[in-house]
Amino acid sequence: MKLKLVAVMAAIALSTPALAQGDIEAGEKVFKKCKSCHMIQDAAGETIVKGGKTGPNLYGVIGRTAGAFDGYTKYSKSMIAAGEAGLVWDQEQFQAYVQDPSGFLKTYLDDSKAKSKMSLKLKKGLEDVYAYLVSVAEESS
Repeated sequence: MKLKLVAVMAAIALSTPALAQGDIEAGEKVFKKCKSCHMIQDAAGETIVKGGKTGPNLYGVIGRTAGAFDGYTKYSKSMIAAGEAGLVWDQEQFQAYVQDPSGFLKTYLDDSKAKSKMSLKLKKGLEDVYAYLVSVAEESS
């Protein structure tokens, strides 16, 4: 019986997104740098953060396969290749990417020519932005 309970608890833990560590309010402030290229709009079309459309909608980005937001067609070839190679945005991958987008893709794909179209490099507030993105998707779910 205990073994079954442990197995069920493990399955539940693995099937739900981990709670993000970080300050959501601080992340919202840092996200202001991101909204020049990205918006956050839920599946029903409700705008959570009005922003640019140069980059993909970041609603639900956490847990999403890279380069795979339906309807967005401006991904770099490298981002699409990373998604095809199995890249899914979790906290570790997201934070590494936003610090150095092209460098991350070069390492992930083991391709010195890999490039990202994202030019902004965030050096501070990475956990906070991650927590904010998780929170806005949860609020609207």
